[in-house]
Amino acid sequence: MGEERDLLGSLVMELRRGVLVLSVLSQMGKAKYGYALVQSMEDKGVAIDPNTLYPLLRRLEKQGLLKSTWETGGSKPRKYYERTAYGDEIYKELKHQWENMACSMEQLLKEG
Repeated sequence: MGEERDLLGSLVMELRRGVLVLSVLSQMGKAKYGYALVQSMEDKGVAIDPNTLYPLLRRLEKQGLLKSTWETGGSKPRKYYERTAYGDEIYKELKHQWENMACSMEQLLKEG
């Protein structure tokens, strides 16, 4: 039973990892700092560990999908991330791909 749980946990983690990019991009239409993004996603039922989020944000920025700016006017400096125009294009295409896959999966799961 323990091995089955480990396998299931691993498969669930793999499935979640596959949708995190789309999940994050969906929330980045307006500038957000990391902690606010974690809270926003958790409020919508998508838990994400900060140790997963921050490297993902940096990777998306390096890929040109996000841009960052520092806000230093508050009590502590915060780095805000927002989608770029290129990020908007990629997000729209990923969203379209997701919708097609979700529709196909719905059909497959009904048959199964």
